[in-house]
Amino acid sequence: MDMDMPLDITYYDNGSGAALAFLFLFLPFLFIILIAGYVIGAIFYMKIFEKAGVEGKWRAWVPIYNTMIFVKLGDLNPWWLLVLWLASGVLGWIPVIGQIIPIAAFLYTLAAAWRVGLKLQKEAVWLILYFFLAIVWLGILAFDKSRWNTAIPAAPWAGNFLADKTVWNGIPVQTPAGGFPANPATQPGSYSPPPAPPVAPEDPSAPRT
Repeated sequence: MDMDMPLDITYYDNGSGAALAFLFLFLPFLFIILIAGYVIGAIFYMKIFEKAGVEGKWRAWVPIYNTMIFVKLGDLNPWWLLVLWLASGVLGWIPVIGQIIPIAAFLYTLAAAWRVGLKLQKEAVWLILYFFLAIVWLGILAFDKSRWNTAIPAAPWAGNFLADKTVWNGIPVQTPAGGFPANPATQPGSYSPPPAPPVAPEDPSAPRT
């Protein structure tokens, strides 16, 4: 081998430098989006909590805790949501199970949103909006003119372990005074339709046809 022969060394750019530069440019943008989403979501929670009579606006600004309050207002035990979150973090590496637990946590909040929506005069169809754009759903319920009303039929899970039986200071109990009204879907005989409006008396002086 000729030691005087120059070595032909070719450097191949595999794009790692460009990817790293893009990452450094994208991270601040992502951070801004996350902060903005957190602030907007906290404001929406705060307005909904005010409608529900929750004491202390600060509660809406505490991550995790604010969602647990939301679930509690939706008549579900908030501690089970925390269990699902912790299980997702611990078991997330396990195939299948790691994907099922976060879905279960989302469905848990979806069920709570259904109950919160009912208390703010929103039909179940509004859950479609929550499923795809929860932040928009929160914004509508936060700033529309609906008022909090707990006088709705009990949740289907009211008698099992999912029901909220916790008592937290500053958060109103969601059982309406006098108990839950009957559910027409499960107790049709207990529902009485509103009386018909009175018929105006006939004017005897009016000409008959």
